[in-house]
Amino acid sequence: MADSAGTYRLMRWLRLALGLLAFLATGPGVVARLEERPRTFSDAGPETQLLKVFEEIENNRLAKALERTENLLAQYPNFRLAHLIKGDLLLARGRPISEFGNAANSSRSELSDLREEAVVRLKAYRNRPMAGDYVPRYLLQMQPDQKHAIVVDTRKSRLYLYRNDNGRPRFVADYYITQGKLGAGKTREGDKKTPTGVYHVTGNLSPKKVGDFYGSGAFPINYPNEWDKRQGRNGHGIWLHGTPSDTYARPPKASDGCVVLSNTDLNALARNLQVGLTPVIISDSVEWLTLDDWQNERKALNNKIDEWRQDWESRDTNRFLRHYSAKFRTSDQTFDQFAKQKHQVNTGKQWIKVNLSSVSMFRDPGQDDLAVVTFDQDYQSNNLNNRMKKRQYWLRENGAWKIIYEGNA
Repeated sequence: MADSAGTYRLMRWLRLALGLLAFLATGPGVVARLEERPRTFSDAGPETQLLKVFEEIENNRLAKALERTENLLAQYPNFRLAHLIKGDLLLARGRPISEFGNAANSSRSELSDLREEAVVRLKAYRNRPMAGDYVPRYLLQMQPDQKHAIVVDTRKSRLYLYRNDNGRPRFVADYYITQGKLGAGKTREGDKKTPTGVYHVTGNLSPKKVGDFYGSGAFPINYPNEWDKRQGRNGHGIWLHGTPSDTYARPPKASDGCVVLSNTDLNALARNLQVGLTPVIISDSVEWLTLDDWQNERKALNNKIDEWRQDWESRDTNRFLRHYSAKFRTSDQTFDQFAKQKHQVNTGKQWIKVNLSSVSMFRDPGQDDLAVVTFDQDYQSNNLNNRMKKRQYWLRENGAWKIIYEGNA
């Protein structure tokens, strides 16, 4: 049996960590109500076993805790956090433990990283998305062929996978992630931050192409997107990727801006990713809506999009242009240039028919009340027919949705 003083000190730190898990910085409100609802659990990651190890330590069952830790390491041999816990449990048999992580050769920075990893893993696990009538605010509507969507919460170092259930997002799994060394909110090349916004997976890079540092592969996303560029944000090379072959997981803040998963988790996630289709919404902190509120937001924006379509068909250019912000821009036109062109084009139209299909709508997690809308557009008129994939950014101005950007998707 371990020395009583050493056991007490080890338990004291663990109680502190576990106590942090019960506290949510977002305070009362929706999150508090979420705590009252049944949770949906996935089998992703080692958090279930890790939580049980800590519970055994809290109950002074150190032999059982050591057994569970060894089982955890059998499953994840390179899991440094588990190795640290095992070392402390072995040391506790023979001498007092003054703090979490007593290995003589452990650096202060490494111990700090592992402590932070323990806290964020367990905090996120204890506050997972709930079953029932709550969904992420951002996933207003997935198009039918988008099978899954990703929502990243950088504050919790967590990636959530949702399935498209006839338009409604259904929680599937969640994974621990590493973000940029200096947190979220990327604005420029080399700032070591992870971007926040609405993105899409644009490629699939094999391990042979990217090298061992990126583990089992990489999935680039389209940062900077059209809105980032308009805000003057720059940089490149933001990927979802894995870890080196000798590393199970990296600390919560350790990348140069990419979102990093363990190779095991990336492999599981990769089976659900569609290049060119899968949305990746990265937020500093995920907002949740009741299903009723989600339906209302979805319906309101769908109605505005349909009004825009009908006003285009009306050939009343002023009615059509009322849907556009005075700050609107395309890649090469200001609002005034765009308006002048539309007036000229409509003088030659006897009729216009516009059909929209495969519509997706995602709320941007930034401070602006912004939505990214993508659809297939089938335009027909008496003198021109064309089809295109279009992307629009809708911004709420004075309580009304207005288009602030549009272009090819």
